[in-house]
Amino acid sequence: MQTHLSVSQLEEIYGAMALNRLLEERLVNLYRQGKVMGGLYRSLGQEATSVGSAYALAPGDLLVPLIRNLGSVLVRGATPRQVLSQYMARASSPSRGKDCNLHFSLPELGLYSPIAMLGTVIPVMAGMLMAERLKGNATVGLTYIGDGGTSVGAFHEGLNFAAVQRLPLVLVVEFNGWAYSTPYSRQCAAGTLADKAIGYGIPGEVVDGNDVFAVYEATRAAVERARAGGGPTLLECKTYRMKGHAEHDAQHYVDPEELAAWRDRDPLARLEHYLDASGTVPAARRAELHRQMSEALDDDIAWVEAQPMPDPSELTNDVYAVPCGTAEIASAEAPATRSAARLAEAPATRPAARLADGGI
Repeated sequence: MQTHLSVSQLEEIYGAMALNRLLEERLVNLYRQGKVMGGLYRSLGQEATSVGSAYALAPGDLLVPLIRNLGSVLVRGATPRQVLSQYMARASSPSRGKDCNLHFSLPELGLYSPIAMLGTVIPVMAGMLMAERLKGNATVGLTYIGDGGTSVGAFHEGLNFAAVQRLPLVLVVEFNGWAYSTPYSRQCAAGTLADKAIGYGIPGEVVDGNDVFAVYEATRAAVERARAGGGPTLLECKTYRMKGHAEHDAQHYVDPEELAAWRDRDPLARLEHYLDASGTVPAARRAELHRQMSEALDDDIAWVEAQPMPDPSELTNDVYAVPCGTAEIASAEAPATRSAARLAEAPATRPAARLADGGI
């Protein structure tokens, strides 16, 4: 584990990884109190992959996380208060309480919501990057997929399209060994997931996902290549999910010895060992950062708990897009009226109309 990053950069990376873990520990407590709405999907053991990859992006680049990429969201500038509001479904959350966990967008930060169906964000991001190219922007996009998600069709379709179009996409595959409770050996016969890049004519690389510096350097190189017109890169980051698929999953299917072996490779502990050995961010400074972050989280939780739940009357707000050229119509119709109008159109009529036009 070595790096040429400055002391201030090391402190930023350490701060993001430590905050990732501290925030999730608070979320676990809130979940057990019944204050988190929906599931809680921890990234314990995978923080280096999220933080190291997102840290390699430039301002203006695009990031779409998955549910275990809290660290990447924090690196891009989302606040713990926003994240807590989101998990607790408050009206103050970025999604106004319409969805939970990391399903939110902050376009001003280049941060966009993941899609529930795994793999489908890859073709969507390919389309976003195509739009950026048409606008003349040198924007790079980064998104994630798990080892299980590489088996779905959208993964292949999206990556193939990005490769053919030479789009500036960096795809981080978080190889944590499990697709929920299915081990990798039972869902893919490839030696490594990076081998899949060969089929699309793009670079693929295997990275130690628990070494934040290795992840950062590999992602930085991929980002530079993408921005220079070199097309997509697939990075397979070998890491481990040290908790179950979600907080409700007791992980009974995992061999305790396997889990213990990966605990010895804890990415945060490895980083702390490096910082101690190099003397760059001393233990006393790290303790002070922890104290500051813990106190701030206490304030954030108290603030979020005092916020109201969403008003049911706003259920359809920000749900339907306004078609181009119909702003004047949309302004004259209430959201409920537009929804009713759609429902009034019988399902049988719509396919029939398309068939009458000669296609579906």
